[in-house]
Amino acid sequence: MLWGILKQLRFQLRTVEPALTPGNWLRSVCSRSSSSGLPFQEGEGKASSYSEARWKDTAETVIIGGGCVGVSLAYHLAKAGMKDVVLLEASELTAGSTWHAAGLTTYFHPGINLKKIHYYSIKLYEKLEEETGQEVGFHQPGSIRIATTPTRVDEFKYQMTRTHWQATEQYIIEPEKVQEMFPLLNMEKVLAGLYNPGDGHIDPYSLTMALAAGARKYGALLKFPARVTNLKPRSDGTWEVETQQGSVRANRIVNATGFGKELFESDLDRIMEYVENAMDMVPVLRKADIINIVSGPITYTPDILPMVGPHQGVRNYWVAIGFGYGIIHAGGIGKYLSDWILEGEPPFDLIEVDPNRYGKWTTTQYTEAKARESYGFNNIVGYPKEERFAGRPTKRISGLYNILNSKCSMGFHAGWEQPHWFYKSGHEPGYKPSFRRTNWFQPVGLEYQQVMQKVGVIDLSPFGKFKVRGKDSLKLLDRLIANVIPKVGFTNISHMLTPRGRVYAELTVSQQSPGEFLLVTGSGSELHDLRWIEEEIVKGGYNVEVENITDELGVLGVAGPSARRVLQKLTSADLSNDAFKFLQSKPLTISNIPVTAIKISYTGELGWELYHRQEDSATLYGAIMEAGQEEGIDNFGTYAMNALRMEKAFRAWGSEMNCDTNPLEAGLDHFIKLNKPADFIGKQALRLMKEKGLKRRLVYLTLETDHVDPEGNESIWHDGKVVGNTTSGSYSYSIQKSLAFAYVPVELSEVGQRLEVELLGKNYPATIIQEPLVLTEPTRTRLQKKAGKS
Repeated sequence: MLWGILKQLRFQLRTVEPALTPGNWLRSVCSRSSSSGLPFQEGEGKASSYSEARWKDTAETVIIGGGCVGVSLAYHLAKAGMKDVVLLEASELTAGSTWHAAGLTTYFHPGINLKKIHYYSIKLYEKLEEETGQEVGFHQPGSIRIATTPTRVDEFKYQMTRTHWQATEQYIIEPEKVQEMFPLLNMEKVLAGLYNPGDGHIDPYSLTMALAAGARKYGALLKFPARVTNLKPRSDGTWEVETQQGSVRANRIVNATGFGKELFESDLDRIMEYVENAMDMVPVLRKADIINIVSGPITYTPDILPMVGPHQGVRNYWVAIGFGYGIIHAGGIGKYLSDWILEGEPPFDLIEVDPNRYGKWTTTQYTEAKARESYGFNNIVGYPKEERFAGRPTKRISGLYNILNSKCSMGFHAGWEQPHWFYKSGHEPGYKPSFRRTNWFQPVGLEYQQVMQKVGVIDLSPFGKFKVRGKDSLKLLDRLIANVIPKVGFTNISHMLTPRGRVYAELTVSQQSPGEFLLVTGSGSELHDLRWIEEEIVKGGYNVEVENITDELGVLGVAGPSARRVLQKLTSADLSNDAFKFLQSKPLTISNIPVTAIKISYTGELGWELYHRQEDSATLYGAIMEAGQEEGIDNFGTYAMNALRMEKAFRAWGSEMNCDTNPLEAGLDHFIKLNKPADFIGKQALRLMKEKGLKRRLVYLTLETDHVDPEGNESIWHDGKVVGNTTSGSYSYSIQKSLAFAYVPVELSEVGQRLEVELLGKNYPATIIQEPLVLTEPTRTRLQKKAGKS
């Protein structure tokens, strides 16, 4: 909380300053002020903030908003060679939250992908003054985060393994080193420090003006004041951008807006508790005068991350909004968006900031509740498998929510509530986060046994679901997916690739009748995937209708050796292996409820997914549970499903495959049909990859651990060096060891290779094994038949 409070306060110290240390920059940021009482801008009077007199009637890209992020995008697009880049600002550059920002620049970020954004920003800011001739007021003394509890020390260790395989320099330092580097700190409670050399602060005004100078240098037009009064989409996908000075016709628009220069009334009493805590940690602050309080508005999304990228449902409309930390994000996001706009695909995976992670379920009430929660939680411990509960549930609940809510620990998925694990007698219920195995560990083991030995039911309603139909539906899907089109009545697993051959999405595709398809994707990918499909329809001029039926259809998964016996009691349809084959899709009735049944299960066991009207969920669930009493039926959640899929070596989109990976290195060759006649997106790129050979491969590891399991993004070590990273992990309840997927260099990818996985500051021995650990039920059945015949 210290940083957030000091952003609002301007201190003037009356002490002799020691030599520059990684903590001193904090004081220098907080003491900068002008005679007007407002934050002093180091570049004031030096940087050029003029608005050009010329006007353009047409533009390739119009950026709306002249804060640091918008100006950075203009700079990057123009520098990359785009002609006709126009930025429109309602008042003046930096007029939004940029002008009162603290300007902190940190390599550290708890996430994985945003570390790349921070890294690029800092490297850009280091050379921007030389490139543009404009001072930026950039200082890099480094920073130290302080741990005063054992849990916070664990968090530092957790973050270290997520950083070692990145470019960022980061170290855990002992209390003695902390005191040496920052002698003003009260050391009574200090257990450790997390040190990032190169962290620092920059003057936001000067930075923006330097980016503006660079943008103009490369040909961009920056106009202000030029308030946008109206946006009119045209039938050809272009936009008419109306201002008080005239209109601009743009091939695309980027919304990079925020609030004006307004400030809130100061309210020091509201934050005094935290100010006093800061003074306890840095006692010298008690001798300082508070000469100014700046209470400036900033934009917060519900999850505190910005919204960046093209928006689903509106052609050529992009956003770069909701930046709570716009200064450190500006450089990297400007480059990221510029590359995406120019190349037609994102340069790397950054789905956590996809604007399409929100939908119609994101109400004003929800947003307000989450924004308050996110700001308040800004400096809490960041646990794996974290859940935050404000604003929940949304209107997006399945028909089983009221039945299951009191029986399980729910997780939040794209607005949905979905059971993570179920409470068991004798085990502590509730959400108990930890960096080690916690209260869910044994109950999930029981759910695992339930599916492996009996039969379990899981609510899969959060899946994204689309109907695709029309004259050109086969042509469209043949272009979009790298697999073949399934026959009528069958399903397959398919992947949409980017032009560079990266895995944009994984789908199950079912052809329900000639030319009519059901596409199913993960909950977090719903609008992300729908936007990609809609964009290809427009590009190719396909005569196709796509309908998002995610909220209309509920899904129940029934899996385990007794799944057939339970369901057969409720339907007249023949569910035998010969009559209902693996990956077959059929309409049938279960207890007089119409369903689309697909013989597939992410558990790898015998199972069906039952797609049905959402309003029938409770009745269908009740009938299945009643019919399965003799077989000992019970619920299971997503944690158990993850353990089951890991043992079957099933990949997961967002972990083993995403826009950072190609399907060949991910081991998805079986689903990629390079010999199919259609020229699917990414086909040529994959052929080139195959010719050149791979540099890394996904491998399957067992680990010897103690009370901690991999979850993904941990560092892989070999001979004292970091050589790769895990992508996901779990405990195997069958062999009682940890499992993980990991990317390593090809030369270290052979079965039997010994490696190490870093978990909470310790390197655990790991071995590459042949996958899968447990054969899938269809494979076991096929081998049994083959053995019987022989």
